[in-house]
Amino acid sequence: MTPGIRTYHEVDELRSDLPDQIAAQEECVRARLASVGRVIGVMSGKGGVGKSLISALLATALVRRGDRVGLIDADLNGPSAARLLGVEPGSLVEGPAGLEPPVSPAGVRLMSMALLLEPDRALDWREPVDAGFVWRGAQERGALREFLSDVAWGRLDVLLVDLPPGTQRLAQLHGLVPDLAGAVAITIPSAASRDSVARSLDLARARGLRLLGVVENMSGVHCDACGALSPLHAGGAGEDLARRFETPLLARIPFDRRLGAAADTGRLDAWWAEAGPAAVTLAEVADVLRAIPAGENT
Repeated sequence: MTPGIRTYHEVDELRSDLPDQIAAQEECVRARLASVGRVIGVMSGKGGVGKSLISALLATALVRRGDRVGLIDADLNGPSAARLLGVEPGSLVEGPAGLEPPVSPAGVRLMSMALLLEPDRALDWREPVDAGFVWRGAQERGALREFLSDVAWGRLDVLLVDLPPGTQRLAQLHGLVPDLAGAVAITIPSAASRDSVARSLDLARARGLRLLGVVENMSGVHCDACGALSPLHAGGAGEDLARRFETPLLARIPFDRRLGAAADTGRLDAWWAEAGPAAVTLAEVADVLRAIPAGENT
């Protein structure tokens, strides 16, 4: 990690110099991101909507378009991006400029808590017994800060940040990256998903974040014969959210039976090669993200 700065798992008591250390790390964040064209958050309001899989698929789609792409798996307690992208645990090494993010077989540079934890081990914060919730929140923010500041991302066109369900990490990311290019919201058609994602979109709008659009996952089953999309869930959350928050409905992604096996084996590149209806739709979303203007520092 950055020389002279204690890492999140080493902070076991408040010290008078902690604000200075945090300020130094935030300066490191700005320096690291100076060579990154755009940082985009991928969020949802609840688990089970396929957000992490969509994040990994968008990252690989952008690489296939010729972009240099990084992905931060910001779900610290349930990281899944390494498996989805076929990145082996223990592949994170420290280089002269910082931690070197491993590169997936498809060409995505990745940082994830799964690369720091032993297999099947839960994330265990060292925290005071009487202030665990507050302490844990500070450590989680510190971990995200280090994922941004201590990783030698190099020159990237896009850095995607796969945010865990809820709103807290979105606010933390925006605090660390004030010029965030925007956020994409992932939902499924159901009313429960719509209500949860609406809260995340409301927070993003309240913070002045650019809403890049909504992606409705598992919208239905594609009929190869007629091209129609048969509903898989009741409801129309994607259209409802897009209309309510005046943001584009970027895609309605059909269910793809082949995708589960490709995700479990980390072979998303092979799934892309077959170019089914879901792949075509996701490639169109990637093109939208590519059209977002790059930051001023690149």
